[in-house]
Amino acid sequence: MRHEVLIAGRGGQGILLLGHVLGLAAAKYANLYVTGTESYGAETRGGDSRADIILCDEAEELDYVKVRHADIALFMYAEQLRRYSHLVNNRAIVFVDSSFIAREDVEEVKGNRQWLVNHKPYTNIAREELGTHRVANMVALGHLIGVTKVVPPEAIENAIRELVRPKWIELDIKAFRLGLSLR
Repeated sequence: MRHEVLIAGRGGQGILLLGHVLGLAAAKYANLYVTGTESYGAETRGGDSRADIILCDEAEELDYVKVRHADIALFMYAEQLRRYSHLVNNRAIVFVDSSFIAREDVEEVKGNRQWLVNHKPYTNIAREELGTHRVANMVALGHLIGVTKVVPPEAIENAIRELVRPKWIELDIKAFRLGLSLR
């Protein structure tokens, strides 16, 4: 098993935290080999933010730290969808925050590729159901895990408990579970 996971959005959307949680969950709690990298713009809010994560069950499969052909991708903002769609393979599972990305934008970028696209308004769901947009990243992660089953949900929850600031742990877990329930 080998998965290349691309997560992209804007600064302030929790992209890097989402990547750290997924990476730790896979490595420490699901016994997978993990490598990856992250990049972000100099701006505190609104700049480019991206996490590349490679998950494998054999160490030899970790040949590079960046995503080249993502089979799982999550886009939280339209600009990053346009910027990084060339890194998504033809039959990828793609998650899109429809709070910020229109279906037409996805179809334009997708072209002839046979993506399995999951459109959900993660940011709107977080705001309406949990009272803050700040946990949209965990709603999206829950949906991604629920669909792909790339790591067990309890591994993600353990990683959240380990990485997230104490005042946000319970809300992030609640957001993650809300995302798990999305279909």
